[in-house]
Amino acid sequence: MLVFRAAVFFLLLVAAVSFAFFAVTGQARYRRLGTVVLKWTLIAAFLFFAVLILERIL
Repeated sequence: MLVFRAAVFFLLLVAAVSFAFFAVTGQARYRRLGTVVLKWTLIAAFLFFAVLILERIL
């Protein structure tokens, strides 16, 4: 559980840094990278918590 939390925090930090680079440089590749990292981080988090909820139900 601690490893998962650390991984999610790290990936959210990577997305935030990418958006900050986009704000400073204006290069679209940083916005695209931040969006992709954020999307897959949220998808993985939702799936992880869905599994936890299903375990508790079953």
